[in-house]
Amino acid sequence: MPKILIIEDQVLIANHIKNILNDNDYSNLELAYNLKEATQKLESFKPDILLLDINVNGQDSGIIWAKENLTNQAVIFITGQTELETMKRALEIQPLSYLTKPVKEIDLIAAIHLAIDKIKKNYIIVKDGYDEVKLLFSDILFLKSDKNYIDIQLKNNKITIRSTLDSIQTELDTDIFCKVHRSYIINKEMITKKSSNSVKIENFEIPISRNSDFSI
Repeated sequence: MPKILIIEDQVLIANHIKNILNDNDYSNLELAYNLKEATQKLESFKPDILLLDINVNGQDSGIIWAKENLTNQAVIFITGQTELETMKRALEIQPLSYLTKPVKEIDLIAAIHLAIDKIKKNYIIVKDGYDEVKLLFSDILFLKSDKNYIDIQLKNNKITIRSTLDSIQTELDTDIFCKVHRSYIINKEMITKKSSNSVKIENFEIPISRNSDFSI
């Protein structure tokens, strides 16, 4: 579920957008009614997608703020203006979409879907001791639970982290990873052999539980 930050100084419009998203099962949301609050939530909430009013604190203030503060977040601009020059300035940020007020549900949800496809991650970041390590999905063979720890088996080595399978599963791409056993999540793209009760990934044989809905 992506983290979405709505930056809009008009409370009724902000809540209208929030309600549309809630009704479409997007619940990981935060609101900011000015750019100071937006800057704080950019740091604390770390949103994936921003719905940003172009004039949240005055003429083109949203565009200026985005240039100064954003890196790789997906931006969807919202505005009550339709002037060509404003649009040209907004397009310098390379937003994914440009919505005009009043915001329509079908346009908003289409823009969110586009943003999700754009930001889809191909990695997870885990703590290895005091270091944060970026692990590409393509390097992960499988994950094995051992009580409160998880062994992440990579192509060339293994990393052990303190976590649970259920917790880390929320960060994995469900098109690639599948929980085949209460103790195992596997990378389906790495399977070399499959039987009725196990799969083989390189030299590792991994059990499949009877109640697993796993399929290649």
